[in-house]
Amino acid sequence: MNTVSTVNGGISFWYAHEGTPAPREPLPGDTTADVCIVGGGYTGLWTAYYLKKAVPFLNITVLEAKFCGYGASGRNGGWLYNGIAGRDRYAKLHGHDAAVRLQKAMNDTVGEVIRTAAEENIDADIHHGGVLEVAHSPSQLTRLKDHHSVEIAFGETDRVLRGARETAEHIRVSGAVGSSWTPHGARLHPAKLVKGLADTVEALGVTIHESTPVTEIKPKHAVTPYGTVRAPYVLRCTEGFTAGLKGQKRTWLPMNSSMIVTEPLPKALWDTIGWDGRETLCDLSHAYMYAQRTADDRIALGGRGVPYRYGSATDNDGRTQPATIEALRDLLVRFFPTTAGTRIDHAWSGVLGVPRDWCATVTLDRSTGLGWAGGYVGSGVATANLAARTLRDLIQQDSGQAGPTDLTTLPWVNHKVRRWEPEPLRWLGVHTLYAAYRTADRRESASPRLTTDRLAKAADRITGRH
Repeated sequence: MNTVSTVNGGISFWYAHEGTPAPREPLPGDTTADVCIVGGGYTGLWTAYYLKKAVPFLNITVLEAKFCGYGASGRNGGWLYNGIAGRDRYAKLHGHDAAVRLQKAMNDTVGEVIRTAAEENIDADIHHGGVLEVAHSPSQLTRLKDHHSVEIAFGETDRVLRGARETAEHIRVSGAVGSSWTPHGARLHPAKLVKGLADTVEALGVTIHESTPVTEIKPKHAVTPYGTVRAPYVLRCTEGFTAGLKGQKRTWLPMNSSMIVTEPLPKALWDTIGWDGRETLCDLSHAYMYAQRTADDRIALGGRGVPYRYGSATDNDGRTQPATIEALRDLLVRFFPTTAGTRIDHAWSGVLGVPRDWCATVTLDRSTGLGWAGGYVGSGVATANLAARTLRDLIQQDSGQAGPTDLTTLPWVNHKVRRWEPEPLRWLGVHTLYAAYRTADRRESASPRLTTDRLAKAADRITGRH
């Protein structure tokens, strides 16, 4: 497979495909607002949307360092699904029933995004095909069955477990020995969603200033090189770019994820693959992959490349190391051998936010008016919507406009997370752990073992993933 013609970086394929948005004006100077939102991705824009819908007279300002959707919201794999980081830990801290309520809220969020996009005429190539998780080794199959049982215990009774033959009737992944499917997922075009959402909130009367990096957030102040926005509520919605703010270097770790996308595939090739349901697709590897069949019949596939840059650094344009592109290409061919001669049109990378305990959180500090949401660990397309509606309810409760709601009492609200270790421990730890995960995947693939490799179990305990 020749990757010489592969476009590398340029933010993402989604923007190469859709085009970058027309620039909005930067902040012209000092100003005031009722609510100032820092970050123009899914979390910030959904928060602005729900707040403005609930209280139309609110003066809301969104500040974005580049342009809306420049970060993970415009680079992700287009997975709108019901996964939420930290659910098992919340079950331990708050009880099983509380975690079930959180999971139910996430299940409902998938439909909420689909309905709202339709109501606001946002065409984001959404296809509600569910999520298909495939196992292609005995140990993965063991994990898949355990995962399936756990999800049912958390209320997902509409999940379906399939054997090798039934899996092949839906998608022909080479070596697949089983799969699990849930209806709580959909494929979408990330950039179309974020661009449509930005246009929608602007039409509602929300002010968006782009090319306006916020350097510091403090009570009632969002500080930029062009002026300061003063507001009773200042909300940090910066996910993987949080480390760039003053005092936030060790709050969330910016984890890198990389993607490739093929040329459009002909019908004859799709006949060998199947995938007619256009489910979002992943496997049970420790260094996992994720994929979708796009609206124009490409395969977009992602996974971990270089997991973390020293000092919590983030990239500018999404450029990806050639070795990562090759590794993702090899993964594509391992899943679908008939794609061996397929051209890779584009490769890119982005960062996602990872808390030290791998738990997504949403918080409003009522003493300062500072709020934040994030730490989605790669599940942000849907989780950002639930976080936004929760921030809306927390602000309405704090301002005396409403009382507690089902969302404000979910177990992830106001969860406290300790900071990441200082460098070089942070860099050494992350790279060592992902080397362990990759080694565990190789050993599981090479052996018919039924249990998870001990290296992966040890890494899970250290990271706090389980």
